[in-house]
Formats: sequence, C-alpha cells, structure tokens
Amino acid sequence: MENLASSDSLSRIAGNDDASVFKARKQGSGFFLDFGRASKRAFDVAVATSALVFLLPMFLLLVGVLLVAQGRPIFIRHSRVGRGGTSFPCLKFRSMVTNSDVVLREYLASNPSALEEWKESHKLKNDPRITPLGHFLRKSSVDELPQLFNVIRGHMSLVGPRPIVRDEIVRYGAYIEDYLRVRPGLTGLWQVSGRSDTSYQHRVVLDVRYVREWSLWRDIVIIFKTIPALLQSKGSY
Repeated sequence: MENLASSDSLSRIAGNDDASVFKARKQGSGFFLDFGRASKRAFDVAVATSALVFLLPMFLLLVGVLLVAQGRPIFIRHSRVGRGGTSFPCLKFRSMVTNSDVVLREYLASNPSALEEWKESHKLKNDPRITPLGHFLRKSSVDELPQLFNVIRGHMSLVGPRPIVRDEIVRYGAYIEDYLRVRPGLTGLWQVSGRSDTSYQHRVVLDVRYVREWSLWRDIVIIFKTIPALLQSKGSY
C-alpha cells in the first residue's frame, strides 16, 4: 500500500491538474472563516430539515417495508470519525444481515481475492452480508437518508468527505488533518466522481481538494451533481 503521508505520492496520484491542491494553502482566517462555517451550517440545517419534511411519507413507507421484509432493527448506528476526531453514530437503514461481522469474517477467510479487495477499499462488490432488499437500498443510496438527522444534529454536513472508521485514519497519512477540519458529508466529491469505482488513494485526493477549495457555491454544485450520480448508480454497491 502506498504511503499517503507523502505529498509527492498524492500529487502523483492526482496528476498535474490536481498537484496544486497539495501546496500549503489555508482557507483564510478570522471573520471570513467564521462566516463561512456559519453559512455552511445554516445551509445544512435548512436543507436537511426541508428534505426530512418532504421525504417523511417515504421514510414511513420504508420503515414498514423493512419491518416486514427484514425485521428489527430498522436502523443501524455505525461509529464514524467526525470533525476534530470525535466519534459519532452514523445512521443508516439496515441493509445487512444481523450477524454481518461473522459472515464477513468467514467469507474473507475462505476468499483470498475478496480479502485483498477488502484491504484495498474496505468494500466488496459481491458482499455476502447484504440482504436482497439491502441491495436496492445501497444501489440507490436510500440507506443513507437517515443521515439527514446526523446533519441536523451537527455530526455531519450535507457535503463533505465520506465518513470514515478509525481503522481508515492511517490511509490518509498527514492529510488526516484536512479530513478532521470539517464535518463528514452525506455527499461529496467522491460520490459524484465514481464512488467505489475510484481508488482509495484518489478518494483522499478528492477529500483534500474539497476541504482546501471549499465554498458554499461548490457545495450547491455538488448537491446538484449528486442527483444524476444517484440515478445512474455509478460506483454504488
């Protein structure tokens, strides 16, 4: 695995067009930084609240379908790393079997190629833990809609780096500082750039670029780009 703590390493991964992202650059300071954070937070709360009100009928329908098709629990809470390194419970509709840890361990033990895939990206294209209904939820990203509650509570933002587990921190190397400067996002550059079809290293590139080039307008653009990305289901599994 390539050492992501190296600036030269990330610049090579990104290519010439992205190399400038990794120069020493800060988002400003004082009043303008505070105003930017406040405007982003206000935007998050307003849009997430409106989305929850609009999607409430679908939420209730999904809860009923999941209860009949899979039983309890309906929701799951995964521990993820948030801004400043604090942990928070990342909400999702359950899309996996209840003994997913056992199923994953046994599957990786008997499938060397799957083990290598897991080590590379922490994802599996043919994941034996996913339920039949879960395939639809994950393909459409509907399983992540409960994270709107995370946004309202201040754990997450509408747009930002994809939330990671603590085991993934080492993969960011020195650039984990960029990740920790912001709230993880419900969507982001990674989601509109191929998602799981991209390498983990390129995902780090996208996260660093997002943090260092952030603007509220960029957030709005990413949100609008997310809609066709979801409809195409590119890179989602």
